[in-house]
Amino acid sequence: MDERRPRSFYLLAAFFALFILFLYGPTITIGILSFQGPEGGLTFPMRGVSTHWFEELFRRQSVGDIWGAWRRSVVLGLMVMVATVVVSVMGGLAFRKRFLGSGPLFYLIITSLIIPSILISLGVGLIFSQLGWDVHWATSGFGSQLTWTLPFGLLIMFAVFNRFDRAYEEAARDQGATAWQTARHVVIPIIGSSLIGVALFGFTLSYDEFARTLLTAGSHNTLPLEIYGMTTNVTSPVIFALGTLTTVFSFLIIAVFLIVAITSQRRRARRGSDAGQGMV
Repeated sequence: MDERRPRSFYLLAAFFALFILFLYGPTITIGILSFQGPEGGLTFPMRGVSTHWFEELFRRQSVGDIWGAWRRSVVLGLMVMVATVVVSVMGGLAFRKRFLGSGPLFYLIITSLIIPSILISLGVGLIFSQLGWDVHWATSGFGSQLTWTLPFGLLIMFAVFNRFDRAYEEAARDQGATAWQTARHVVIPIIGSSLIGVALFGFTLSYDEFARTLLTAGSHNTLPLEIYGMTTNVTSPVIFALGTLTTVFSFLIIAVFLIVAITSQRRRARRGSDAGQGMV
């Protein structure tokens, strides 16, 4: 048998390698340039290798508030994450049954993904201003970001509940479980991995969102806005050092969510195995 791979395999492999390089090349370049020496600039060739610019990043900057912006982004991301998970689960449960206006409501939710983000930001900012409310990252910024994260969370939950076997719920009710007990001990554990995915979507989409926060953050920047402001006044590799650290932080967040998902799946499998052994 001729086991030689066809030429198309190597062409596709080369194309995929180029795609990966295109996708991660800028991030790798920023990571490399962030380790320049004290005399380094913003372009190649590098002038020495050191951690000087990381040390500069942790010193007080003459312009901006990097770490304050980072804390605001993390807090806002957690707020958006929790709201996205809760509303997505409630929406997914509600849409399992057709109700009056469910069709137009679904399309209304999806529409926010089509409208340009800057128009969403402008509209939310204007509404808060007209109502006399303060434009602030924790209120108007929070609301504008939910228009971005909620549709993704709801779409995931719609797909999950379309495949959900209601026999599990019926069995729980036959055993005398209340609606809350059924949701807590049956539904939530089964869809737990999907909830982790929705939570990751909510946090990451919020953490790096720029356009929908631009006109709704008020006088306090989130990290994406702070980085954008730094591009106009920082002309040293310290901005590359910040980019490297935020990239590492993003990968750590993904790793944490993956660990939680794997742990929950193993725990669920162990409980199922124990229950099976108990019935023998």
